[in-house]
Amino acid sequence: MEKKQVPEGRVKRMLSRVHSFFMQPLGIVILVAAAFLLGNIAADAHLQLLGSRSNFQPVSGLPDNLDYKSIEQLYDTIRTNYDGKLTQQQVMDGLKQGLAESTGDPYTEYFTAKKASDFFGQINNSFSGIGAELGKDADDNLIIVSPIAGFPADKAGIKAQDIITTINGKSTTGVSIDDAVSQIRGEKGTKVTLQVVRDKSQTLPFTITRDTIKIDSVKSQILDNNIGYVSISTFAEDTSSLMAKTAQEFKDKQVKGIILDLRGDPGGLLDAATSVSSEWLPQGKTILQEKRGGKVVVQTYTSDGPGILDGIPTVILLDEGSASASEITAGALHDNGEARIIGVKSYGKGVVQQTLCVDGYRKNDGGCSADMLKVTVASWFRPNGQNINHLGISPDQEVKLSDADAKAGTDTQKNAAIQYLMTKQ
Repeated sequence: MEKKQVPEGRVKRMLSRVHSFFMQPLGIVILVAAAFLLGNIAADAHLQLLGSRSNFQPVSGLPDNLDYKSIEQLYDTIRTNYDGKLTQQQVMDGLKQGLAESTGDPYTEYFTAKKASDFFGQINNSFSGIGAELGKDADDNLIIVSPIAGFPADKAGIKAQDIITTINGKSTTGVSIDDAVSQIRGEKGTKVTLQVVRDKSQTLPFTITRDTIKIDSVKSQILDNNIGYVSISTFAEDTSSLMAKTAQEFKDKQVKGIILDLRGDPGGLLDAATSVSSEWLPQGKTILQEKRGGKVVVQTYTSDGPGILDGIPTVILLDEGSASASEITAGALHDNGEARIIGVKSYGKGVVQQTLCVDGYRKNDGGCSADMLKVTVASWFRPNGQNINHLGISPDQEVKLSDADAKAGTDTQKNAAIQYLMTKQ
């Protein structure tokens, strides 16, 4: 397994996770700028970055080699009868994709080298796009929820609540946010043309040059009553260092309570989840266990400290969009007595993926020099022994955020967290 040096001398396990889950937590579908890289927000348990082989035993019952006779027959039939354009590379990629899909597991996927590179860029909040949040309004119009300050959409003059009517001349009527993201994304330096309707009266064209978008995964502030608030949008490479700075700030300012907002966070790197958990947990506390077949323990992950926030009353906010690394962190802090959970039940992603470069060579950016396989290799279990796959994590205090609350800008879940922490002061 490859390992990577990270700040403060910690040796981090370079692990990551992703899945094809599409969030609709508020009745308004919101895709953060990271979604301009991939159509779906990602959320698996985690992926171990390895070469071409793992140490697991082969699946019993499968032969060492396949009989390709029927595949050759199908190939000849397609080659002879198909009326369309088809390249040898497309055929080979299709065969590899089909092998991965034969598992029937939605988290086992085949990636070309380009898709693998995009995959790792998305995990790390680094992608090429216009820098905006997309959503749908009550009339099913595709809208700009918010342009992100300083990025191409903002610089071009795009404003919140602009209705996108066409993308590169094509109508957005009936287009899903997923499809819109696919149309708007693109390589740095290329252009995309959007026609928008502003204030339901002005029709404005915008031609926007795509650029590399890099967004901090951690944002924090000190609320009234000296409560520290920190939100993590995804568990990326910068999460550990940013959370360490935030923890030190909270400690220095002697906050009386902390809100850790993991709503809509689809997960990310496991080493980031263990680092974030370790800001609360003293050294040696169990964060999670990986098991094969639900019984054989593959690995136990424990906190490495410093536990700088240990003992400070903490509330974790979860919703249906909180998955994987978010659930790992929430489970670790809750089961070790460091946090209360408020919100609604989380997504429920309790299986482990591993990324394997098919040719055995991994590039410095984490991608593969050729194609890559993401494959489910184990399940992960909370410190309390529970596997949350398809179950999610239920809150200690259920608080729902209705459509009306969202439209009114009333954050009932955050307000409930503040009220709880006030009782602890």
